[in-house]
Amino acid sequence: MSHFLFNKKATIVDQAIEGLIRTSPHQNLARLKTDDGLRIVVRRDWDKSKVAIISGGGSGHEPMHVGFVGKGMLTAAVCGDIFASPGVEAILHAIVTVSGKAGCLLVVKNYTGDRLNFGLAAEKARALGFKVEMVLVKDDISLPKNPQPRGLAGTILAHKVAGYYAEKGKSLKQIVDHTQKMLDKVATIGVALSACHLPGSDESEGIPTGKSELGMGIHGEHGVATLDTQNSSKIAKQLAKNLLKHLGEEDNLLLLINNLGGLSVLELTLAAQEVLHTPLADRVSYLQGPGTLVSALDMKGLSLTVLPLDDQLLTALEAPVTVAGWIPISPAQPMQWQEADSLPNIEVGKPSQNAQVADVVKRICQALIDNEDALNKLDGQVGDGDTGSTLATGANYVLKALKQKKLPLNEPQALLHWLGEKITTPMGGSGGVLLSLLFSAAAASHPDAKNLGASLLAGLKKTKDYGGADQGDRTMIDALQPAFEAMEAGKSWSEVSNAATSGAESTKKMEKAKAGRSSYLNAESLKGHMDPGACAVSKVFEQLKD
Repeated sequence: MSHFLFNKKATIVDQAIEGLIRTSPHQNLARLKTDDGLRIVVRRDWDKSKVAIISGGGSGHEPMHVGFVGKGMLTAAVCGDIFASPGVEAILHAIVTVSGKAGCLLVVKNYTGDRLNFGLAAEKARALGFKVEMVLVKDDISLPKNPQPRGLAGTILAHKVAGYYAEKGKSLKQIVDHTQKMLDKVATIGVALSACHLPGSDESEGIPTGKSELGMGIHGEHGVATLDTQNSSKIAKQLAKNLLKHLGEEDNLLLLINNLGGLSVLELTLAAQEVLHTPLADRVSYLQGPGTLVSALDMKGLSLTVLPLDDQLLTALEAPVTVAGWIPISPAQPMQWQEADSLPNIEVGKPSQNAQVADVVKRICQALIDNEDALNKLDGQVGDGDTGSTLATGANYVLKALKQKKLPLNEPQALLHWLGEKITTPMGGSGGVLLSLLFSAAAASHPDAKNLGASLLAGLKKTKDYGGADQGDRTMIDALQPAFEAMEAGKSWSEVSNAATSGAESTKKMEKAKAGRSSYLNAESLKGHMDPGACAVSKVFEQLKD
């Protein structure tokens, strides 16, 4: 099976560009009409009186580059095939179309293909009389002595700084100076747990299970080291250590936390929290993200970018933009806590004694405790094998309270209320909540009900309303409902028990469960097996026959 969603491999990039343009929230983008294969996205609101800012590169890094076209950032983006530089002709078309007398600046990631193609396009444009300058993004610090550091997420900060000064009407030289000054200080390092999947390929570049790759490139290039961990805390400490070593004494940092494409929001925010618990956080004044700004298709990893700030840079980075992909920067803040209001004390009835009721409670609890293993075994055939243990835990809790004489045994409504309030704590999970609903609603209806059976039926109705199951859905309701109806009708305990047993037996013939884990099983898997919850109910009422 392919890990990549697409229709036709040959049209992936063109269709994606159309999707980006048609869904742009600012409705300010257009694609230039050029020869097939030339993909240039421009601002519709551009005039040539200011310096144009052009960037581009291979597709697959979205939202870069098209996501940063708009007021305050790029004038145009030139898109190549996935992970492939756009051609010279496409870049030249972009320069000629959006550049006026003020000239244009090319922001280029430091990869051979990009350098060559953008460089040659710049030379051709100059020969045609256009003023063109180019800056190279080299923010990758994973290899400290690398003569050609790669361009990573620092690229979008270059887009932002250059775009800000272009919008202010600064000259081409001034924009180059400001942008280069920023690029001289920015640093990025990334880590990945797995590489990306390419269209039409079922596999990605392998990273051993339980390991991660430090410094993996945004095209899936091998990293500089394999870490023997996928632990978020250890990875965050390693990234922070590398960045701090590179930074020296620099502080007042912007920290950009970038998803390389494949991390869930949960993982990304977890990673952000881990980074903010490293010594690097002590030097961070502003944050950008966590979010996806420069991706590598679905690479499961993240990169950290740091930039020492001054007042000029901060002003440029905080300026508003009308682009789809930019995430505003914000001041770093400590963890925020707020005192919670205390829950009101709920009176669940004063302890009282009633020997007959105590005997009933004891019998019920003992039935669940004695059948723990049998119910677990039954649940193991149709569920996750813990029904017996869950019910036994609740039963032991009630039995302990009974022995300690904490139960309001002489007041039926108070006893139901006590069970509704207390039973969720030891049992946990959905089982405890369902029983709590049943007993709480039964207690609420008890003053108006004719008898205990009517109260329990009212509680069962609430359980069905919230739980989503009904009689015939192969749950404990199939035993509870006939038993409660028999109680309401004033029948003997023997008849009530028979009703519960008959209801439980009926679940063996039900071919489909509509609630709980059994609902995922087919008829063949369920055939002949009694629902464990219904079985538990029948065992309880068997203890009350006498």
